[in-house]
Amino acid sequence: MSRIVNSLSQYKFVNISSDMKLYKTSGGNIIEHKGNGYLSTITDWDALINRDDLFSFLQDHIQQLTVVTDKAWLHQQKILAPIGTQEVWAAGVTYLRSKIARMEESEQSGGATFYDKVYDAERPELFFKAMAQRTVGTNSLVRIRKDSTWDVPEPELVLVVNSSSKIVGYSIGNDMSSRSIEGENPLYLPQAKMYDGSAAIGPCVLVTEKPIPTSTTIAISIKRGEEKMYEASTTIDQMKRKHEELVEFLFRECAFPNGAYLMTGTCLVPGNDFTLKSKDVITISIEGIGTLINTVE
Repeated sequence: MSRIVNSLSQYKFVNISSDMKLYKTSGGNIIEHKGNGYLSTITDWDALINRDDLFSFLQDHIQQLTVVTDKAWLHQQKILAPIGTQEVWAAGVTYLRSKIARMEESEQSGGATFYDKVYDAERPELFFKAMAQRTVGTNSLVRIRKDSTWDVPEPELVLVVNSSSKIVGYSIGNDMSSRSIEGENPLYLPQAKMYDGSAAIGPCVLVTEKPIPTSTTIAISIKRGEEKMYEASTTIDQMKRKHEELVEFLFRECAFPNGAYLMTGTCLVPGNDFTLKSKDVITISIEGIGTLINTVE
Protein backbone atom coordinates (compact mmCIF):
# COMPACT_ATOMS: atom_id res chain seq x y z
CA MET A 1 0.00 0.00 0.00
CA SER A 2 1.19 3.50 -0.70
CA ARG A 3 1.85 6.13 1.94
CA ILE A 4 -1.36 6.84 3.83
CA VAL A 5 -2.64 10.36 3.31
CA ASN A 6 -5.63 12.23 4.70
CA SER A 7 -7.75 11.30 1.69
CA LEU A 8 -7.61 8.43 -0.74
CA SER A 9 -6.30 10.75 -3.47
CA GLN A 10 -2.96 8.91 -3.65
CA TYR A 11 -4.35 5.58 -2.58
CA LYS A 12 -3.18 2.31 -4.09
CA PHE A 13 -4.30 -1.11 -2.92
CA VAL A 14 -1.30 -3.40 -3.22
CA ASN A 15 -1.82 -5.78 -0.29
CA ILE A 16 -1.93 -9.31 -1.71
CA SER A 17 -2.06 -11.28 1.57
CA SER A 18 -5.21 -12.90 2.92
CA ASP A 19 -5.43 -10.21 5.61
CA MET A 20 -8.03 -7.49 5.27
CA LYS A 21 -7.98 -3.83 6.20
CA LEU A 22 -11.02 -1.80 7.19
CA TYR A 23 -11.01 1.91 6.49
CA LYS A 24 -13.62 4.29 7.82
CA THR A 25 -13.97 7.09 5.28
CA SER A 26 -16.22 10.03 4.56
CA GLY A 27 -17.88 7.90 1.89
CA GLY A 28 -18.41 4.78 3.98
CA ASN A 29 -16.56 1.75 5.26
CA ILE A 30 -14.07 0.33 2.76
CA ILE A 31 -12.61 -3.17 2.91
CA GLU A 32 -9.22 -3.76 1.32
CA HIS A 33 -8.46 -7.32 0.26
CA LYS A 34 -5.84 -8.62 -2.15
CA GLY A 35 -5.31 -5.32 -3.90
CA ASN A 36 -8.98 -4.40 -4.27
CA GLY A 37 -11.26 -2.02 -2.40
CA TYR A 38 -14.87 -2.87 -1.58
CA LEU A 39 -17.48 -0.44 -0.25
CA SER A 40 -19.37 -2.23 2.51
CA THR A 41 -23.15 -2.08 2.56
CA ILE A 42 -22.93 -2.01 6.36
CA THR A 43 -22.70 1.67 7.17
CA ASP A 44 -22.62 1.35 10.96
CA TRP A 45 -19.01 0.82 12.12
CA ASP A 46 -20.01 -0.86 15.37
CA ALA A 47 -22.23 -3.36 13.58
CA LEU A 48 -19.47 -4.10 11.10
CA ILE A 49 -16.65 -4.94 13.52
CA ASN A 50 -18.41 -6.21 16.64
CA ARG A 51 -18.59 -9.91 15.79
CA ASP A 52 -16.62 -13.00 16.83
CA ASP A 53 -16.12 -14.21 13.28
CA LEU A 54 -15.03 -10.89 11.79
CA PHE A 55 -12.37 -12.35 9.48
CA SER A 56 -14.59 -15.05 7.99
CA PHE A 57 -17.54 -12.66 7.87
CA LEU A 58 -15.56 -10.17 5.81
CA GLN A 59 -14.43 -12.95 3.48
CA ASP A 60 -18.07 -13.80 2.79
CA HIS A 61 -19.17 -10.18 2.79
CA ILE A 62 -16.86 -9.09 -0.02
CA GLN A 63 -18.21 -11.87 -2.21
CA GLN A 64 -21.48 -9.94 -2.24
CA LEU A 65 -19.79 -6.64 -3.07
CA THR A 66 -18.26 -5.25 -6.23
CA VAL A 67 -14.81 -3.75 -6.49
CA VAL A 68 -14.80 0.04 -6.36
CA THR A 69 -13.63 1.05 -9.83
CA ASP A 70 -14.62 4.73 -9.69
CA LYS A 71 -11.19 6.22 -8.97
CA ALA A 72 -12.54 9.77 -8.94
CA TRP A 73 -14.92 8.82 -6.11
CA LEU A 74 -12.18 7.02 -4.21
CA HIS A 75 -9.89 10.03 -4.48
CA GLN A 76 -12.47 12.25 -2.80
CA GLN A 77 -12.85 10.15 0.33
CA LYS A 78 -11.28 11.34 3.56
CA ILE A 79 -9.84 8.73 5.91
CA LEU A 80 -11.42 9.00 9.36
CA ALA A 81 -10.40 7.48 12.67
CA PRO A 82 -11.46 3.81 12.45
CA ILE A 83 -13.68 3.88 15.52
CA GLY A 84 -17.39 3.98 16.28
CA THR A 85 -18.66 4.30 19.85
CA GLN A 86 -15.90 2.25 21.45
CA GLU A 87 -13.96 3.43 24.48
CA VAL A 88 -10.19 3.67 24.13
CA TRP A 89 -8.16 2.22 27.00
CA ALA A 90 -4.41 1.91 27.44
CA ALA A 91 -1.89 -0.27 29.21
CA GLY A 92 1.22 1.19 30.80
CA VAL A 93 4.66 -0.09 31.74
CA THR A 94 4.42 -3.12 29.46
CA TYR A 95 7.97 -2.65 28.14
CA LEU A 96 11.17 -2.33 30.18
CA ARG A 97 12.06 1.00 28.56
CA SER A 98 8.69 2.41 29.56
CA LYS A 99 9.28 1.40 33.17
CA ILE A 100 12.66 3.15 33.18
CA ALA A 101 11.27 6.31 31.58
CA ARG A 102 8.35 6.53 34.01
CA MET A 103 10.68 5.97 36.97
CA GLU A 104 12.96 8.76 35.72
CA GLU A 105 10.14 11.26 35.30
CA SER A 106 8.71 10.46 38.76
CA GLU A 107 11.97 10.24 40.72
CA GLN A 108 11.72 13.66 42.37
CA SER A 109 8.09 13.14 43.38
CA GLY A 110 8.90 9.81 45.02
CA GLY A 111 6.62 7.93 42.66
CA ALA A 112 9.31 5.93 40.87
CA THR A 113 8.79 2.84 43.01
CA PHE A 114 5.20 2.47 41.78
CA TYR A 115 6.32 1.91 38.20
CA ASP A 116 9.05 -0.48 39.29
CA LYS A 117 6.49 -2.59 41.15
CA VAL A 118 3.77 -2.62 38.47
CA TYR A 119 6.18 -3.90 35.82
CA ASP A 120 6.62 -7.14 37.78
CA ALA A 121 3.18 -7.29 39.37
CA GLU A 122 0.52 -9.80 38.35
CA ARG A 123 -1.99 -6.99 37.72
CA PRO A 124 -1.09 -4.67 34.81
CA GLU A 125 -1.56 -0.93 34.71
CA LEU A 126 -4.72 -0.16 32.73
CA PHE A 127 -6.30 3.26 32.38
CA PHE A 128 -9.08 4.91 30.45
CA LYS A 129 -7.70 6.98 27.58
CA ALA A 130 -10.46 8.51 25.45
CA MET A 131 -13.94 8.38 24.04
CA ALA A 132 -14.34 8.36 20.28
CA GLN A 133 -15.01 12.11 20.15
CA ARG A 134 -11.57 12.79 21.66
CA THR A 135 -9.83 10.45 19.22
CA VAL A 136 -8.44 11.65 15.88
CA GLY A 137 -7.36 9.78 12.76
CA THR A 138 -4.40 9.96 10.43
CA ASN A 139 -3.28 13.39 9.24
CA SER A 140 -5.37 15.06 11.92
CA LEU A 141 -4.07 17.30 14.68
CA VAL A 142 -3.02 15.97 18.06
CA ARG A 143 -2.56 18.29 21.00
CA ILE A 144 -0.22 18.99 23.89
CA ARG A 145 -1.59 20.50 27.08
CA LYS A 146 -1.10 24.24 27.57
CA ASP A 147 -0.18 23.67 31.22
CA SER A 148 2.49 21.08 30.44
CA THR A 149 6.20 21.62 29.82
CA TRP A 150 7.30 18.11 28.80
CA ASP A 151 5.27 16.23 26.20
CA VAL A 152 5.88 13.13 24.10
CA PRO A 153 4.03 10.82 21.72
CA GLU A 154 3.84 7.12 22.54
CA PRO A 155 3.57 4.78 19.51
CA GLU A 156 1.52 1.71 20.34
CA LEU A 157 -0.11 -1.34 18.84
CA VAL A 158 -3.87 -1.11 19.37
CA LEU A 159 -5.96 -4.21 19.99
CA VAL A 160 -9.47 -4.04 18.53
CA VAL A 161 -11.58 -6.15 20.89
CA ASN A 162 -15.23 -7.08 20.41
CA SER A 163 -17.94 -7.20 23.09
CA SER A 164 -17.14 -10.82 23.98
CA SER A 165 -13.48 -9.90 24.70
CA LYS A 166 -12.10 -11.45 21.51
CA ILE A 167 -9.27 -9.67 19.68
CA VAL A 168 -10.64 -9.22 16.16
CA GLY A 169 -8.20 -6.69 14.70
CA TYR A 170 -5.26 -4.35 15.15
CA SER A 171 -4.53 -0.69 14.56
CA ILE A 172 -1.88 1.95 15.29
CA GLY A 173 -2.18 4.29 18.24
CA ASN A 174 -0.51 7.47 19.44
CA ASP A 175 -0.93 7.88 23.20
CA MET A 176 -0.02 11.54 23.70
CA SER A 177 1.39 12.09 27.17
CA SER A 178 2.39 14.95 29.45
CA ARG A 179 5.45 13.67 31.26
CA SER A 180 5.80 16.84 33.34
CA ILE A 181 2.31 16.46 34.83
CA GLU A 182 2.49 12.72 35.45
CA GLY A 183 6.03 13.05 36.77
CA GLU A 184 4.91 15.63 39.32
CA ASN A 185 2.57 13.10 40.93
CA PRO A 186 1.40 9.67 39.67
CA LEU A 187 -2.14 10.60 40.75
CA TYR A 188 -2.12 13.21 38.00
CA LEU A 189 -2.05 10.48 35.32
CA PRO A 190 -5.66 11.16 34.19
CA GLN A 191 -4.75 14.79 33.48
CA ALA A 192 -1.49 13.79 31.79
CA LYS A 193 -3.20 11.25 29.53
CA MET A 194 -6.82 12.30 28.98
CA TYR A 195 -7.67 15.51 27.17
CA ASP A 196 -8.97 16.63 23.78
CA GLY A 197 -6.74 15.39 20.97
CA SER A 198 -4.66 13.15 23.22
CA ALA A 199 -5.39 9.95 21.27
CA ALA A 200 -4.85 9.15 17.61
CA ILE A 201 -5.78 5.85 15.95
CA GLY A 202 -5.49 4.77 12.33
CA PRO A 203 -5.25 4.61 9.46
CA CYS A 204 -7.25 1.36 9.45
CA VAL A 205 -8.07 -1.82 11.32
CA LEU A 206 -6.08 -4.85 10.21
CA VAL A 207 -8.17 -8.03 10.36
CA THR A 208 -6.16 -11.25 10.35
CA GLU A 209 -7.00 -14.93 10.47
CA LYS A 210 -4.23 -15.54 13.03
CA PRO A 211 -2.74 -13.31 15.75
CA ILE A 212 -0.34 -10.65 14.55
CA PRO A 213 3.26 -12.02 14.50
CA THR A 214 5.39 -11.23 17.54
CA SER A 215 8.16 -10.16 15.15
CA THR A 216 6.02 -7.24 13.95
CA THR A 217 7.96 -3.96 13.85
CA ILE A 218 6.80 -0.63 15.30
CA ALA A 219 8.65 2.50 14.17
CA ILE A 220 8.35 6.19 14.96
CA SER A 221 9.90 9.39 13.67
CA ILE A 222 9.37 12.98 14.78
CA LYS A 223 10.22 15.84 12.44
CA ARG A 224 10.45 19.54 13.19
CA GLY A 225 10.48 21.26 9.84
CA GLU A 226 13.13 19.40 7.87
CA GLU A 227 15.00 18.20 10.94
CA LYS A 228 14.45 14.68 12.26
CA MET A 229 14.27 15.02 16.04
CA TYR A 230 13.77 11.39 16.98
CA GLU A 231 13.65 8.03 15.24
CA ALA A 232 13.44 4.51 16.68
CA SER A 233 11.90 1.10 16.16
CA THR A 234 11.25 -2.13 18.04
CA THR A 235 9.31 -5.38 17.75
CA ILE A 236 6.27 -6.29 19.78
CA ASP A 237 7.96 -9.37 21.21
CA GLN A 238 9.74 -6.95 23.57
CA MET A 239 6.44 -6.54 25.41
CA LYS A 240 6.42 -8.19 28.85
CA ARG A 241 2.72 -9.04 28.88
CA LYS A 242 0.61 -11.06 26.44
CA HIS A 243 -2.18 -9.33 24.54
CA GLU A 244 -4.75 -11.79 25.88
CA GLU A 245 -3.60 -11.09 29.44
CA LEU A 246 -4.23 -7.36 29.05
CA VAL A 247 -7.66 -7.96 27.51
CA GLU A 248 -8.63 -10.38 30.29
CA PHE A 249 -7.90 -7.80 32.98
CA LEU A 250 -9.74 -5.07 31.04
CA PHE A 251 -12.90 -7.16 30.72
CA ARG A 252 -12.88 -8.57 34.27
CA GLU A 253 -15.35 -6.06 35.68
CA CYS A 254 -16.21 -3.91 32.65
CA ALA A 255 -18.73 -4.59 29.91
CA PHE A 256 -18.24 -3.06 26.47
CA PRO A 257 -21.45 -3.47 24.41
CA ASN A 258 -19.70 -2.49 21.17
CA GLY A 259 -16.20 -3.63 22.10
CA ALA A 260 -13.17 -1.58 23.10
CA TYR A 261 -9.81 -0.44 21.75
CA LEU A 262 -6.77 -1.18 23.90
CA MET A 263 -3.41 0.55 23.40
CA THR A 264 -0.72 -1.87 24.55
CA GLY A 265 2.11 0.39 25.72
CA THR A 266 5.41 1.51 24.25
CA CYS A 267 9.15 1.27 24.66
CA LEU A 268 9.98 3.97 22.11
CA VAL A 269 10.54 6.96 24.36
CA PRO A 270 12.50 10.09 23.35
CA GLY A 271 15.26 11.24 25.66
CA ASN A 272 14.56 13.42 28.67
CA ASP A 273 15.88 16.47 26.83
CA PHE A 274 13.11 16.28 24.20
CA THR A 275 9.62 17.74 24.26
CA LEU A 276 7.09 18.13 21.47
CA LYS A 277 6.36 21.52 19.98
CA SER A 278 3.58 22.89 17.82
CA LYS A 279 3.81 21.79 14.16
CA ASP A 280 5.99 18.75 14.92
CA VAL A 281 5.04 15.85 12.63
CA ILE A 282 4.74 12.42 14.25
CA THR A 283 4.88 9.37 11.97
CA ILE A 284 4.17 5.93 13.41
CA SER A 285 4.33 2.78 11.29
CA ILE A 286 3.48 -0.79 12.19
CA GLU A 287 4.41 -3.59 9.83
CA GLY A 288 1.34 -4.99 8.10
CA ILE A 289 -1.00 -2.21 9.22
CA GLY A 290 0.30 1.00 7.66
CA THR A 291 1.26 4.48 8.83
CA LEU A 292 -0.36 6.95 11.19
CA ILE A 293 0.66 10.57 10.66
CA ASN A 294 -0.25 13.42 13.00
CA THR A 295 0.82 17.02 13.38
CA VAL A 296 0.95 18.74 16.76
CA GLU A 297 -1.54 21.59 16.91
